Amino acid sequence: MKNLLPIVFATIAAVGNAMFALGQKKSVGVENGLLFIALSAIITVFFSLFLAPLVSKIDIGSTIKGNLNALILSGFGLFCTYLGFNLLYSRYGTSQYVLYAVLSIITTTIIVGIFWLKEPVNAYHKIAIAMAHAAVVIFSIGQSKV
Repeated sequence: MKNLLPIVFATIAAVGNAMFALGQKKSVGVENGLLFIALSAIITVFFSLFLAPLVSKIDIGSTIKGNLNALILSGFGLFCTYLGFNLLYSRYGTSQYVLYAVLSIITTTIIVGIFWLKEPVNAYHKIAIAMAHAAVVIFSIGQSKV
């Protein structure tokens, strides 16, 4: 069960990401991509606040007080993610997701996980990271042939 939960959580994120990608792609006719991002973020806030009591008690004041810098960092990061997805999908299509996925593996795993947080990494992780780099190169070559 210990190894199954990360797969379940990753599947929830993957399905949500697919829905997000489809929504972003369907927003192609929207005149203002930032307005679309803002409105979809409001819906995200609604769902998050609605489900928050199921996770644990809600104490907005202490959460803000104890985590303001992390909230600002995460909020700006979420904005960049929304913006990048909107620009990528509305201009190039969802097939470009592989670039985001691989670059996300690289930036999150290497920069945040390994270098910043000093999380443990083994030979299998290193091989996977090398393969992620290769995937970006191969995808880029493939795009130039289309």
